[in-house]
Amino acid sequence: MAAAHVKRENATLVRVSDEPAEPEFNEADEIAYLRATPVDAILGNHFFVLIQVAALRLGLTPPDLDAAALVIDTLGAMVNAGGERLGEHVDLYRGALAEVQQAYVRAKSASAV
Repeated sequence: MAAAHVKRENATLVRVSDEPAEPEFNEADEIAYLRATPVDAILGNHFFVLIQVAALRLGLTPPDLDAAALVIDTLGAMVNAGGERLGEHVDLYRGALAEVQQAYVRAKSASAV
């Protein structure tokens, strides 16, 4: 995974992807997008990326339980701290978190056998 760090005055943007940064990356466009997009939408997008990370770690053979637990615990803290302020999809986030928590319990039980 490649990360490109962009430093500008008092802000640091980090762009993370599996592919090299596109040469046409426009910092001004990225900043405009972040300013214009509702925070609950940005957090929701990140939430589902992290859910995928946890699920992928649990799907490894053997599962990476420590990494999955870190992501799951962080997601739980995010949902608890944000609560209803996360917007209309908060119940969806809670459901997705519950599912990945159950998958973690199943993976941990299977690896203990």
